[in-house]
Amino acid sequence: MNCPHCTSPTTKERQKSTILGYRTFRCFACQRIFNERIGTPFNSLEYPTDIVLLVVVWRLRYKLRLRDLAEMFLERGFVFTHEAIRDWEARFAPLVAEHLRAKRRGQAGTSWYVDETYVNVHGTWCYLYRAIDRDGNLVDSRLSEKRNMEAAKRFFNQAVTMVGHAPERVTTDGHDSYPRAIRETLGDTVVHRTNAYLNNRLEQDHRGIKQRYYPMHGFGSFTSASRFCRAFDEVRQFFRFRTTTKQYISLADQRCLFCQRLDALKVMLLVA
Repeated sequence: MNCPHCTSPTTKERQKSTILGYRTFRCFACQRIFNERIGTPFNSLEYPTDIVLLVVVWRLRYKLRLRDLAEMFLERGFVFTHEAIRDWEARFAPLVAEHLRAKRRGQAGTSWYVDETYVNVHGTWCYLYRAIDRDGNLVDSRLSEKRNMEAAKRFFNQAVTMVGHAPERVTTDGHDSYPRAIRETLGDTVVHRTNAYLNNRLEQDHRGIKQRYYPMHGFGSFTSASRFCRAFDEVRQFFRFRTTTKQYISLADQRCLFCQRLDALKVMLLVA
């Protein structure tokens, strides 16, 4: 392991480890002692990295309040407050989202279903733009304070950057801002359909974020709402086992896939 201070490869592992059990090293070039978490976002944590990541993932995936998580881990012998969980979410939820976005980049189909849903932010309704493809896989999501053409154009630009290509067909609910936004950001060759019934699959897909944030009674700020909604959608897509709408996966296979992806997510973030 190279020294994080002087990048020298002349290091040696010490027999003594940290209180949390992490390995320590000594650099012969600068004579400094460091542990294996130095240089990572988890270096200053007073708790094991895998525990913190598990708290953040559970916070994003399940309908749990901050105090619920603190009580659940208290039974396991880990004592921390709900405010610590709030801080971990603010620090590591964007890290989780960015790694999952990089993993699925370019994987969406060419037929998009686009719609926006209401999200309560400090007593004010904001608009969460979301898009899925024909198979129900997430294309992208973006929280906006307004519902207008500029917000729609920013969403489409972000979605194209994420996916890597423009769609062949876009289905919306017929809002006035979409035709021009699609024409200016995606091109004139994109087929735009405005049938409310064709967009029912996305309306049903909105239930994920709606049901998740209801127990939270809304968000306190636009920044926290945007951070949470993006990370939630990325985690939800990562643990989505069906790649097509009518694909059958047995319960035993779902359990196996869940364990595999949870382990893969931990490895992905621990080596970040």
